[in-house]
Amino acid sequence: MVGVLIISHGDLGQSLADCARHVLGRVPDNLAILGVEKHDNPDVRLQEAQALVAGLDDGSGVLVLSDMLGGTPCNIAGRLVRGGQVELVAGVNLPMLVRALSYSAQALDVVVSKAITGGLEGVYYMIPEDK
Repeated sequence: MVGVLIISHGDLGQSLADCARHVLGRVPDNLAILGVEKHDNPDVRLQEAQALVAGLDDGSGVLVLSDMLGGTPCNIAGRLVRGGQVELVAGVNLPMLVRALSYSAQALDVVVSKAITGGLEGVYYMIPEDK
């Protein structure tokens, strides 16, 4: 099963994980969270992220989700990428996470694709109805 690691600012990843557990009605055992604070040493957090990836990877690979392209969490996550084994998608949102977890029994490339489409399709501009 593909592991999923969220690396985010502060408690965002934990909040997303809590919401995903609520939506899915289960606690995913292939999910880990690493919150990064302003005062954290990125090299230390990278070592922690590497340990989490190692713990999640059963040979199926790991999808790392980060919150914002260019931010410290994403920069840390980018240092984990190993094509075909550890992949990274930035811009995590709840639909992306739920989709990744729902398809995590599939191959890593499928999980990446499902996560991206879930994230994109989960953003929708609601046009107000005329009254």
